[in-house]
Amino acid sequence: MAKRFHQPREDAEFDFILRMSTVPVLAYFTGTWPKAIEPCRAMDLVVGDIAEEYTGRLTVVRTDITRCPAATKRYEVTGAPSYVLLKGGEAVAHGTGPMTVAEVRELLDGHL
Repeated sequence: MAKRFHQPREDAEFDFILRMSTVPVLAYFTGTWPKAIEPCRAMDLVVGDIAEEYTGRLTVVRTDITRCPAATKRYEVTGAPSYVLLKGGEAVAHGTGPMTVAEVRELLDGHL
């Protein structure tokens, strides 16, 4: 599954991925604290399916909130899992909490 999306280890790597992407970016924010682990693991499958479905039209970045605190703050992420659709580095759509594939598609489709 790791091959389906990027997993930056720090803010600089997150920013590099944003700069290099020629398509919109779905930043999928995850957490490692006890209440976030299970919902985020469940969403890994959903987001992985989205990454495959939107190959070539969307870059997906799985972003650990504790590893990328500047990105987390910049996009006003307050919980995990959270999703921010970025175009040119600007947030155009947000989602929070567990979502189905259909709900993530709905978040994306109005903006791609």
